[in-house]
Amino acid sequence: MNAAARLFRRWYGARPWHLLAQVAAFGLAGYAVGAVADAGQWRGFALWFTVAIVGHDLVLFPLYSLADLALSRLLPGSSWPAALRSRPPLINYIRVPAAFSLLLLLVWFPLILGLSAGPYHRASGLAAAPYLRRWLAVVGVMFAVSAACYALRWRRMSPRPRRRVRAGPRRARVRWRSRLPRPPRQARRSRRTACAGNPPPPGRC
Repeated sequence: MNAAARLFRRWYGARPWHLLAQVAAFGLAGYAVGAVADAGQWRGFALWFTVAIVGHDLVLFPLYSLADLALSRLLPGSSWPAALRSRPPLINYIRVPAAFSLLLLLVWFPLILGLSAGPYHRASGLAAAPYLRRWLAVVGVMFAVSAACYALRWRRMSPRPRRRVRAGPRRARVRWRSRLPRPPRQARRSRRTACAGNPPPPGRC
């Protein structure tokens, strides 16, 4: 099994799950195109797809790239090297919720801004007013979760005070004994010989 997986990865360039995901994605895209063609809306779909590609690559991508660059320059510590950075960079915790918020706005902006409220009401019988409130709620939740993650990361990276280990009475007594001056080696030898030759008085040896 391992040999077959290695052979497939060498031939395909990735794992089998990648191929299955690609096949499923192309199948879903083909089903969506077939459904649009059967409904007779392929012209509007093609126009929307072309405008979305051109508008993203020529208009939106330069705009949010410049906004990201300006924001990274304005935030303190974002351009510092990692060795000098004592706090997590704030720019990463703004990019993710802002990117998802703009993506939702790009997909649902006709309903969020109320541009297609009339056709939407005639087609579904529902009002388009709740979309703006729901989008704002989703944006608020994403930024709140990002702020909580940034606070947790800040707490983990903040320097903690070192605890001082207090020595017990036994350890202190050992240190006090080690600081006492020791007699020279010759005096200790003469004392031993004197104690070995003659019986010393009590308390001398």
